Amino acid sequence: MKSTIRDRIQQNNAKQSSQNIIETIMPMLFLLMASISILVTVGIIFTLLRETVLFFSRVPFIDFITGTEWYPFFGNNPSFGILPLLSGTFTIAAIAMAVAVPFGLATAIYLSEYASEQRSKVLKPILEVLAGVPTVVYGLFALTFVTPLLQTFMPSLPIFNALSPGIVVGIMIIPQVASLSQEAMNAVPQSMREGALALGATRLEVALKIVIPGSLSGIISSLVLGLSRAIGETMIVATAAGSTPNLGFTPTESIQTMTAYIVQVSLGDATFGSTIYYSIYAVGMTLFLFTLIMNLFANHISRKYREVY
Repeated sequence: MKSTIRDRIQQNNAKQSSQNIIETIMPMLFLLMASISILVTVGIIFTLLRETVLFFSRVPFIDFITGTEWYPFFGNNPSFGILPLLSGTFTIAAIAMAVAVPFGLATAIYLSEYASEQRSKVLKPILEVLAGVPTVVYGLFALTFVTPLLQTFMPSLPIFNALSPGIVVGIMIIPQVASLSQEAMNAVPQSMREGALALGATRLEVALKIVIPGSLSGIISSLVLGLSRAIGETMIVATAAGSTPNLGFTPTESIQTMTAYIVQVSLGDATFGSTIYYSIYAVGMTLFLFTLIMNLFANHISRKYREVY
């Protein structure tokens, strides 16, 4: 009997020792995983900064941020004014948000306030499928379907324009806006809805005057994140928007966005070490800064207007 008890004690000690080893190793492993993601981010920023500094050693910074012409391939007299690319990028983003905001919020309100559980089970997977479509497919859809459809109403619309990819980018981000907004609306307590209904409010009034104000921080965050996605979209605009850097809000003309320019140069139109090559890093840094500002703004809005129930 003593031997048996001693064996059990030894087994328990061995098991406890192995558990202690696991408890010691796992936090270190988790820290390593977290550190890798941070190091990758630092590496991306370092690469962008290093190459951007080389670009600005050849092109004045003030010319880059105030220039109204972007013609980097003009051999003897290239122009590196970022404003036309910014104009094209924000034109696409504005059109996309004009599509995504009403449709995304309407979808979120319907799923949160009107749809039955059975209908939600049908509509949610459809939205998820829409979110999973590759962006290059969206680009082909914009070029071969949406643009010809728009040309039936606007015969003078060129094949490459900002309107068609802007609409399709808006369609692409509808699931993101709708899903995040619905989650924010679902966080509003049911008792607030029932109290408003008991006082004689209609379901529409409850949605517009109770649910939306109560979930405003989440809704604004979803819109800002959708805007960031629209600004950073690449394949749709590279396929259907053309490659003409125009300054101004010109949705019916060919434009070029920052991401489309990066794709153009990355395909081999510039030699390594040339000013054009380094320009894609300056454009990428500009895009990174805008996206970072959008995300910080979304976090600020979420914290400032967050309702605690």
